[in-house]
Amino acid sequence: MLALTVTGALTLTGALLLTDPLALPDGVLSGGGDRQADHGTPAPGAWAGPAPSPGAPGIGDPLMPLAGNGGYTVRRYTLDFDWRAPRTPFEAGATISATATQALSRFDLDFAGNTLHQVTVDGARATAERSADELLVTPARPIRRGGRFTVRVTYTADPTLSRHRDDAIQDYGWVPTPDGTLLCAQPDGARMVFPADDHPSLRAPITFHITTPAGLTAVANGRLVGTARRPDGRVRWTYDSEQPIAAQLVQMAVGRFTFADSSGPHGLPIRDVVPDTLVADTEAHRSLTAEHLAWLERHLGPYPFRRYGVLVGDTELPVALETQSLSVVPKDDLLGDRVDAERNLVHELTHHWTGDSVAVRRWSDLWLSEGHARFYERLYSDEHGGVSMESAMRAAYEQHDQWRHDDGAPAEPTEATLFKVMRYDGSALVLFALREKVGARTFERIERAWVTEYRGRAAGTRDFVALASRVAGEDLKPFLTPWLYGPHTPPMPGHPDWEVDPVED
Repeated sequence: MLALTVTGALTLTGALLLTDPLALPDGVLSGGGDRQADHGTPAPGAWAGPAPSPGAPGIGDPLMPLAGNGGYTVRRYTLDFDWRAPRTPFEAGATISATATQALSRFDLDFAGNTLHQVTVDGARATAERSADELLVTPARPIRRGGRFTVRVTYTADPTLSRHRDDAIQDYGWVPTPDGTLLCAQPDGARMVFPADDHPSLRAPITFHITTPAGLTAVANGRLVGTARRPDGRVRWTYDSEQPIAAQLVQMAVGRFTFADSSGPHGLPIRDVVPDTLVADTEAHRSLTAEHLAWLERHLGPYPFRRYGVLVGDTELPVALETQSLSVVPKDDLLGDRVDAERNLVHELTHHWTGDSVAVRRWSDLWLSEGHARFYERLYSDEHGGVSMESAMRAAYEQHDQWRHDDGAPAEPTEATLFKVMRYDGSALVLFALREKVGARTFERIERAWVTEYRGRAAGTRDFVALASRVAGEDLKPFLTPWLYGPHTPPMPGHPDWEVDPVED
């Protein structure tokens, strides 16, 4: 996600303090127990192991303690949306196939707003209670550890639901457009759309069934499987995400769209989704995607998904967003200056390597996602007519102590400062410092190893430091720790003349 404006101050309440932050075991985010399946459904009252107990209401992320859920893993979501008209509630359903990682008497789903109708587990009516963003589900019979089960939730979806953050995200959730809607779910807005296991480290494939009035088009992440016209003239669109996807990266949009098809490196399918009235005006900048893909593949290796495209947002979005395989980009980003447009396009595309494919393990690792996206955005812009990388990084260096004061160090955000400027230029500066420390060639080896070794997995700060040290052949923890944590900016290698501006309260 590309930040366009930044305001606000650091909130210290609830911050996690660590003597050695890089020594925190990644296993602290357990997700509710081990992940080994032990298939089978017990006879009533027969349990080989601990008695059934409630799954945890969150997976233990210090910044968002109730994000995600314990006691199970999701194998697949199937989402059914009977979309009607802009800003108009419609009937919806979610079918969640899951595997229990403990004997479950009860489990949670992340689900906010919307009018709940019914919840079933394996076809039997379940008891459901709501507590803030948690939907507490008690099945008619407990679920054994390793058992596979299916949850069906029916509800009336409210496409006007949104929330506000005082950072780059601003308003998020459902985003109305003149003739439809789109989604900006980052960071925790997916729960306003469907019941989910809503944490960036948790992923599952999704099947979308979206029914629209005649004359409108539905789009979602992944591949269009097919369409079916119903007797009443409405059309059902089916999409398959193809690869597992985090809830915050889900896209589902409805509108009067044109599909603009092309191909990228190695024949990669590119499909832009453009409001009918914006096709010609946005073509010049959209047509650069194949070049962007080729440039990023030279730096980071093969593109990690099966297709890509840009969804042009006909709305006043404050930011673009890296929704997986179909980035949403505000129309204004594509109607102006080429240098600025390419920065945004390259930023969101970079996320498909770092943020989408390599997911963050916990929210405090967000610097790895946004910092990499900003780093390559700046590097591309440097090579294609924009501000030089060194000039941009020197400006960031001058402000770094102020950002640490206001927003927390790169790997020490609070929930309220997640999407402040430190996670963007401030975190790109850490990567720039690493490149200055180890040299450009070693840095490129680190980067390729990072996106290759953790492709399709979640990884965190500790993982990155360990990998960088291994590839560089030296312990980089003493170098990176003060850059990532603490109140003051270290000296920049190779630039003894760079100075940090004084902090102002």
